[in-house]
Amino acid sequence: MIQAIIMAAGKSTRTWPLTLTIPKPLLKVMNKEIIKHNLDALQGLVDEVIVIVGYKKELIIDEIGNKYGKLKIRYAEQKRQLGTGHALKSVEQIIENKFIVMGGDDIFSKRDIKACLKHKYAVLGCKVEDPSRFGVFTINGKEVKKITEKPKNFVSDIANTGLYVFDKSVFSFKLKKSQRGEYEIVDYINALVKKEKVVCEKVKEHWLSVGYPWDLIEANNVLVSKIKSDTMRDIRGKVEKNVTINGKLKVGKGTEILSGTYIKGNVVIGENCLIGPNCFLRGNTSVGDGCHIGQAVEIKNSIIMDNAKVPHLSYIGDSVIGKNSNLGAGTITANLKHDNKNVRSVVKGKQIDTGRRKFGTIIADDVHTGINTTIYPGRKIWPGLGTLPGEAVAKDKMA
Repeated sequence: MIQAIIMAAGKSTRTWPLTLTIPKPLLKVMNKEIIKHNLDALQGLVDEVIVIVGYKKELIIDEIGNKYGKLKIRYAEQKRQLGTGHALKSVEQIIENKFIVMGGDDIFSKRDIKACLKHKYAVLGCKVEDPSRFGVFTINGKEVKKITEKPKNFVSDIANTGLYVFDKSVFSFKLKKSQRGEYEIVDYINALVKKEKVVCEKVKEHWLSVGYPWDLIEANNVLVSKIKSDTMRDIRGKVEKNVTINGKLKVGKGTEILSGTYIKGNVVIGENCLIGPNCFLRGNTSVGDGCHIGQAVEIKNSIIMDNAKVPHLSYIGDSVIGKNSNLGAGTITANLKHDNKNVRSVVKGKQIDTGRRKFGTIIADDVHTGINTTIYPGRKIWPGLGTLPGEAVAKDKMA
């Protein structure tokens, strides 16, 4: 029996305001929760999944249940978040032998998971441009010799993705608290490599890590670009005459696409949506269930969450719009700075370089904007808040 452990207990403050209302593993990419992407990838590879929960645990349990496809699901609560090593140690008693560990805020491919499971002990690495942002593996051939956390000087460019294959013997190693006061899985690896061969498989398909809210846009971009269909279109709703489709498209049941709508690029639209008339969807865009995208609206390279409404005369570019939000007529997201430099955004009181030259806004759940609202690049709006007619959002709107 092979088990999988999914780490899903964290509060995820770096992804505020989206994770103020739901845990990060339930954020949707291409209209599917992050955790469900991984559960789909695990089908046929493992027998049971143990989800380690904590923050808003009831939402994850209610959404996934005790079975997902052919997978048996069980839950373990990490009441005190004392690190990834602590989380793993907390489920030692229900682990039988061989198991795989995955982060709850990363999306992995079936191909890469399968490659790791071929080995007794394995990690998944990915070549990156800026190794200083990651833990990195020092390897000899394919064998791991060491893992170093966020090195200031170059050690390796093979980043730790947070996917590991172990067996129960790993718990014979005793962990000590790290410099940041937590028990870390990486210390298990550094102890294990001294006694056993640990193989590093490299990402062949994709590793999509959601550390910040704008990372959802990139993850969505990658997955939506991979839509596959023999006819290039998978339309289960109704499409009126005079709708132009120039790209790959998936449309859910009960959705209507009205005359004059132009779709360019790869677009996923959920169930029971009303799209159009005369709107423009482009780039790699996802529109959730129950949404309304209306007259003279342009949506570009964005995620529109379930039951959000953008009814008329608005532009949403390179952005995330939360559930049940309603954008007043003329709401405009500015997604490019005048100096063409990367957009910066405030996270936990500090300005962060998003790494994106084009980035609009992150709007959380249940937000209502007044007519003619303008949102500056990189600004965010907290859940349940709104804007006045004609307001310019020049800094984050926080509760």
